[in-house]
Amino acid sequence: MSRTYPQALALLAGALLSWPLLAAEPAMEKDGVLVDHHGMTLYTFDKDAMGMSHCSGECAKNWPPLMAEAGAKAEGKWSLVKRDDGTSQWAYDGKPLYTFIMDKQAGDKTGDGKMQVWHLAKP
Repeated sequence: MSRTYPQALALLAGALLSWPLLAAEPAMEKDGVLVDHHGMTLYTFDKDAMGMSHCSGECAKNWPPLMAEAGAKAEGKWSLVKRDDGTSQWAYDGKPLYTFIMDKQAGDKTGDGKMQVWHLAKP
């Protein structure tokens, strides 16, 4: 039995609406470094504990966390870290991820080695 045109459209629309939830990882690798979906370099912070962020307040203003949307799901090496304010942040291999406010364009890596505690996030 064949489907009618409206049924086929409904199936296609449902598939397209669910696609972004299934397709995108929170970040990607570029030249051996993790970057967000805008191409901004991601960093890890030595003072963080596995699965716990110790960067809030002024720290988080300078090192914005890679925030997770409500309903985001951990998968593989990607996990979620609950922040002090109740929001969620992405972590890779247990290490919370951040961008750096002084990186102005995609590919900048000015935060690497800052204060000897900030490092490029690598897969």
